[in-house]
Amino acid sequence: MTDLIDFINTVLWDSVLIYLLLGTGIYFTLRTRFIQVRHFSHMFSVLKHSNKSDSAGISSFQALCTTLAARVGTGNLTGVAIALTAGGPGAIFWMWVVAFIGMSTSFVESSLAQLYKTKDDQGNYRGGPAYYMEKGLGMRWMGVLFSLFLIIAFGLVFNAVQANSIARASAVAFNVKPLHVGIGLVLLSGIVIFGGIRSVARVAERVVPLMAGAYLLLAFWVIGHNIEQMSTILTLVLKSAFGLQEAAAGAVGYGISQAMAQGVQRGLFSNEAGMGSAPNAAASASPYPPHPASQGYVQMFGVFIDTVVICSATAAIILSSGVLDQPVASVSGIDMTQRALSAAVGSWGAPFVAIAIFFFAFTSIIANYAYAESNLVFLEHNHPAGLTIFRCAALGMVMFGALAELPVVWKMADTSMALMAITNLTAILLLSRVALRLANDYHRQRKLGQLPTFDAKRFPELKSQLEPGVWDKG
Repeated sequence: MTDLIDFINTVLWDSVLIYLLLGTGIYFTLRTRFIQVRHFSHMFSVLKHSNKSDSAGISSFQALCTTLAARVGTGNLTGVAIALTAGGPGAIFWMWVVAFIGMSTSFVESSLAQLYKTKDDQGNYRGGPAYYMEKGLGMRWMGVLFSLFLIIAFGLVFNAVQANSIARASAVAFNVKPLHVGIGLVLLSGIVIFGGIRSVARVAERVVPLMAGAYLLLAFWVIGHNIEQMSTILTLVLKSAFGLQEAAAGAVGYGISQAMAQGVQRGLFSNEAGMGSAPNAAASASPYPPHPASQGYVQMFGVFIDTVVICSATAAIILSSGVLDQPVASVSGIDMTQRALSAAVGSWGAPFVAIAIFFFAFTSIIANYAYAESNLVFLEHNHPAGLTIFRCAALGMVMFGALAELPVVWKMADTSMALMAITNLTAILLLSRVALRLANDYHRQRKLGQLPTFDAKRFPELKSQLEPGVWDKG
C-alpha cells in the first residue's frame, strides 16, 4: 500500500502538480499585473474594516482567522523541518516562490468563492470551489468530485496529520502517551465542531492571533540573538535553491529538483494557495467593501502571513541552531523543530513547541472540519444525520492520527491534497475571465474614489449563475 501511495505521489508531485501550480500562479500573477505587489498595502486597508458582518455571514476577520487556523499548523513547524531534511535549505526559497505566486491564485479562488456563494437552509452563507464549479462552470459532477477529495483530505486525513504532530510533540516534551493525547483532542475538538462553522470561527478569532503572535515573538527573539548568522543563512538558502552547493559534487540537477519538489510540496501544504480549501471559509464571510474581490485581498494576506512570515521564522530557528548540520536518523519533523528551539533558548524550548503545535494543530483540526462541512452540505444539503455521522468519523480520524506513524499519514495527505489542487486549479483557470473582470471592476471603483460595491447589473451574463438574493442588494 505504501509503495502504491509513493508511486502516485511521485507522478503527481514530480511532474503534474508542480507545473500546474507554478504555471497557474504565474499566469494569474501576470494577468493581474502583479496584484500581490501593486496592491500589497491595500490588503491592510481591507483588514481595517474586517470585523463587520451580518446575520448571514461571519466577518472577514473571522474568515481570515479560520483560514489561518487551517494554514498555520503542522506545515509551519513539522513541514518546514521535513522540507529542510529532504530538500535542503534551498527548499525554503521555493516555499517563498510558491507563496509569492500563490497570493494571486488565492486572490482569484477566494473572489470566485464569494461571487458564487449561496445560503443554506439556516440562511448562512456557504460556498467554495464545489459551488463555483457547479454554478460558474455548470459542472456539478466536478464539484462533487472536488467535495469528495476535500472531505477525504481535510475532514479526515489532514486531521490525522495534525493529531499526529500533537501526539509526537507531547511525547517528546511531556512524556504523555499518544492514547491520552488522542482522547483529550477528540473531546476538545468535538465541543467545537458540533457547534458548526460559526463556532469554529469564534474560536479561531480568539485563538489564532494569540498563538501566532506568541510564536513569532519567540522566533524574532531567537533571530535577534543570532542576527550575525542571518546573512550567511540567506546565502545558503539561495545557493542551495539553485544547486550551487551541490555543484562540486556533480549533483546539481538532483539538488535543485529535490529542493524545488520539497519546497513546492510543503509550501502548498502550508499556505494552501490554489488547493481550494481557503475559499470555503472566504465564501462564508460578509465582505467589506461589499464586493467579492475584497475577500480575495483578505485571503491573499493569509498566504503571506503563513509562509513568508511564520514558515520563514521556523526555518531561521532550525538553520541557526546547527541541528541540521548534525543529522540524527531518528529525528525529523516536529522533533527537529523542538531540538532547534531548545538549542536556542534552553530546556523550555521543547515544551514551548509542544504547546505551540497543540494550538496550531488543534485550530487546524476544527478549521479543516469547517471546510469539510461546507462540502458535505453541497453534497447532501444539510442532512442532520449525515452531519452527525461525519463529525464522528472526523473525530475518529483524530484518534487514529494520534496513534499512527507519521510517514504513512503524511503520504496519504500528499495524495489527497494533490487531487484537490488539480481539480481546483483546472476550475479557476476555466473561470479566469470572470475573476479578472471582478478584479477590474473593483479597481475601477477604487480609482474613482468610490467604495467598491458589487452590482450584479454590471454583469448581466452572470445573472443566471448567481444565487438569488445574495448579491441583489449590491
